Amino acid sequence: MTKRRKVLAAGLAILLLADGGPSASATPAPRIDWHDCRTGPEDETGRRLAAAGATCGEVVVPLDHADPGGRTLSVAVARRPASDPARRLGTLVVNTGGPGPSRDGVALLVHGLPPEVPSGAPSLAVRYDLVGIDPRFFGLSSPLECGWPTGRYLQSAQLASPDRASFDRSVLVARELARSCADRGDLLAHASTRDMARDLDLVRAALGESKISYLGWSFGSHLGSVYRRLFPRRTERMVFDSAAAPGAAGPALTRETAVADAAALSDWARWAARRDAHHHLGATAEEVLATVDRIARAAAREPLRVGEHRIDAAMIPGLLLTVDDSDAFYAEFSAQVAVLRDAARGLTVTPTPTQEWKLSLYTDPDVEPSFGFSATVANQCADRAAWRDPESYYRDILAHRAAEPLFGPLARHITPCAFWPVPPAEPPVPVGDDRPALLVGASGDPVTPYAGQLALRRALTGSRMVTLDGAFRHGVYLFDPAPCVTDIVESYLLGGALPRADVTCARHRSPGRTTPAS
Repeated sequence: MTKRRKVLAAGLAILLLADGGPSASATPAPRIDWHDCRTGPEDETGRRLAAAGATCGEVVVPLDHADPGGRTLSVAVARRPASDPARRLGTLVVNTGGPGPSRDGVALLVHGLPPEVPSGAPSLAVRYDLVGIDPRFFGLSSPLECGWPTGRYLQSAQLASPDRASFDRSVLVARELARSCADRGDLLAHASTRDMARDLDLVRAALGESKISYLGWSFGSHLGSVYRRLFPRRTERMVFDSAAAPGAAGPALTRETAVADAAALSDWARWAARRDAHHHLGATAEEVLATVDRIARAAAREPLRVGEHRIDAAMIPGLLLTVDDSDAFYAEFSAQVAVLRDAARGLTVTPTPTQEWKLSLYTDPDVEPSFGFSATVANQCADRAAWRDPESYYRDILAHRAAEPLFGPLARHITPCAFWPVPPAEPPVPVGDDRPALLVGASGDPVTPYAGQLALRRALTGSRMVTLDGAFRHGVYLFDPAPCVTDIVESYLLGGALPRADVTCARHRSPGRTTPAS
């Protein structure tokens, strides 16, 4: 830690945690002019929000909360009033993860998101005003875009470094991406989760609420935990689903995921072995994993030909990640692995439609602002400082190669934060307190490993945790039809009482469900 960061950690952090930072008192409550959520005929999110009975508006917030009279941003908000105002409990802010646009969280709870979440959470929509927000720099909230072509970004985020040549290419790409953001330094310094949490408090004030309740998945859990630490007197019932470890957010978010990724792949292998008559990947889990190993070794010798695409060893780990253990996801994943197996044998193969779409992204020269790649990396780089020496990353990969042979070179890869033009403006917010919260997680989560979720449970000493045991997925409540989880979450949000102790729920696999953004 540098001398500057030590000083900040000792002084400024105490000030920020005491009252929420400059925005808590220096900025007057803004107002919201509500309007139709639909911005045009192609706006599917706006259409869903309108169908759910929501209206939308904007809240003007400072770019720099320490300078409330300076440059401003516009933060997009969606709100749907409680169906039964006589029994209204308050406002429930919903963040669906990412980081990314989250206004659609309102529609998710009202009507669901067929076929992934067919029914939503109607009981919550009856009692709460539902609010969704596109965090700063995402969606309709003053989007940040550095002009990264989709394929070029994926060469940083989704390609592993199984050898020195691959790593050297990753360094060049990471450096190039960071350089292309250099002229946006005035924005990058204010892309942190801390800044998003301060924006959220201004939205709370604009809504006229003294306190808010909160439901967040994945990154949404991190945002919620930062918000309640900065603004402890402004929160009520809070649910954090699939949360990362207290100190994980930032450039090294994926660093400890390789073991969990491998465990999730083994779960799929057991599933595939029980259905070997279909894709013939192996009659046992060990045989299925041996098939995967042969694919990886073949790609290391020579890139695999899959339709018009070429797949080398650096691409294989990213193509073998799973985030959902439903029958529907595993069936499609098995079909994709079968294509790779045949390609490894030298056969002429055609990718599945989903696989074709995925592979086409690796060579896509277009810039797609809706993906939010630039804003995502900007948020990570602003949350925590990254290692600046490229060799540190390669040494880290080599040191863990034996324990993490497949996914380690991807989980520990170098990111643009190693070359980012702007250092974090503030130290990370130390997550942890003794107030109530409900944590929800899957014991085999491959994105935010369960060990990290347990660490958050220990840091939030007044919390309780409900675990979906034997599940290898990211995102549980609403995204997995486990009545045990659903009942506990909704009982807490509607009744206010946490379980007396942590709860473990049995896993019942169901087809068709997918996951929230990570």
